[in-house]
Amino acid sequence: MKKLTLFGILKTAAILTAVLGIAILFSDTQPHFNAAAQVSPSPTPEPEFDQAKALAAIREQIKGRENEPAEKVFKNIKMLGAVPAGRFLAIMEFGYSRSLGVTCTHCHVPGTWESEEKTQKQTARDMAGMAGTINNQLLKNIKNLKSANPIINCTTCHRGQTKPALNLPQ
Repeated sequence: MKKLTLFGILKTAAILTAVLGIAILFSDTQPHFNAAAQVSPSPTPEPEFDQAKALAAIREQIKGRENEPAEKVFKNIKMLGAVPAGRFLAIMEFGYSRSLGVTCTHCHVPGTWESEEKTQKQTARDMAGMAGTINNQLLKNIKNLKSANPIINCTTCHRGQTKPALNLPQ
């Protein structure tokens, strides 16, 4: 029979605590289980966000108003307000979500889309302002660009990642 060491007992206790949520109490010589000393289980994970389903629900809610300005259809619109509501959703889905490799929940609280709870929403607005400055003021002053109307967007730097690459891949 294998001899139990204090290290072995503590290691087993740690594994049982982590896996089963059971704390093991030790008496003078023998470990024993105590139901009253159970560790609270980790919170139930949030269900995975279904972006396609959420967008379909929003499109259903705005049905017939897709061509109205976004600021008339949605709450708390601080940029792109004049864009038609249907196009506004496409910009959020493709221009932001895909460019950063995230879902709507990166910036928004599902069901309370107008909420300012997540700081990422304001960061996205600020970054869009930066892109506007680059496109409307800086790029047009660079001579010899191959495009008559050069532009950058979120994808230019983010490439499907929340943090733009600062170094070349090895």
